[in-house]
Amino acid sequence: MTVTDPREAFADKLISDLTVSLETFSVFLGLELGLYAAIAGHGPANEAELAERAGIAPRYAREWLEQQTSAGYLLCDDVSAPAPERRYRLAEGHAEVLLDGDSPFHAAPGIVMLAGIAKVLPDLLTAYRTGGGVPYHAFGRHIRHGIAGFNRPAFLHEYTTSWLPSVPGLDARLRANPPARVLDLGCGLGASSITLAQAYPRVRVLGVDLDEESIAEAREAAARAGVADRVSFVVGDAAEPRHGETYDLVTVFEALHDMGDPEGTLRAARAVLADGGSVFVADERVADELTPDADLLERMQFGFSVLHCLPATMAEKPVEAAGTILRAPTVRRWAERAGFVTFEVLPIDFPFWRFYRMSG
Repeated sequence: MTVTDPREAFADKLISDLTVSLETFSVFLGLELGLYAAIAGHGPANEAELAERAGIAPRYAREWLEQQTSAGYLLCDDVSAPAPERRYRLAEGHAEVLLDGDSPFHAAPGIVMLAGIAKVLPDLLTAYRTGGGVPYHAFGRHIRHGIAGFNRPAFLHEYTTSWLPSVPGLDARLRANPPARVLDLGCGLGASSITLAQAYPRVRVLGVDLDEESIAEAREAAARAGVADRVSFVVGDAAEPRHGETYDLVTVFEALHDMGDPEGTLRAARAVLADGGSVFVADERVADELTPDADLLERMQFGFSVLHCLPATMAEKPVEAAGTILRAPTVRRWAERAGFVTFEVLPIDFPFWRFYRMSG
């Protein structure tokens, strides 16, 4: 029986993780420089053709193409050919995963998010030492666009066709008169608000987010989609009391864990509910307790928590900083303290999020 030295096993794991990390950043280069798009849009390419199509130096084109082949991201038609003559292409399905922003398989935005994290690594060191935070805007457009791009396919394909119709009463109210009013808290670039308005022609939606750049882009997106007459966006704190309007539905999609006062947000949401209204929350599908050797998704969520979500929340002088690992018992506690009479974990099947409904 061969006994593996635990030091060797752990060193092997670190080398494996390092390799995956390096390959991940090479994918970012391919996305940001338009290298995958140049191949997908014009067909297989050799190093000179890729360099010309994408506007990069030929020597870099060769290295990237060979590295992508070694990692299994690209296929080379004939590796025995002289290097300048080798032609490279995307395997079936790879272009959709990398480039199609509407596809439910579009995973590439998760890679884009890493660039935002890399940008602030020195700031993260300071935050960990001082107990401070790293503001959301410091992570730049890569985090903003990465999050929006990663979540967009779910809004396009599942939000109004599967999630809402599965919740008793919600779909009917959104189609009925008088027109339903919806408050979308933590709306980001506005995909959730816009998709809702497109699916339900009567509803009026107000999206709220702390990030000014996100709100500016959301307004532009609503105008392009032709729903700006029914969808508006404002910069604001979700936990601040809102006066005047009441809402038939308040939504919070993958944002409650990022809020500096999540209990206050739910309290403010309850205060503006119309009679019979509901709060509909989607947040991370994680285990209810800390799990050693957790599954891949749990590990991914913890990675984002350590490097982005918790530091961004800590920058808000939080009442309670949840981090990405938002467990169901914590959401229940917040809902009860916010005064909700009814709290449900909804039986909606989605790999990344767990869904909650609160009312009363």
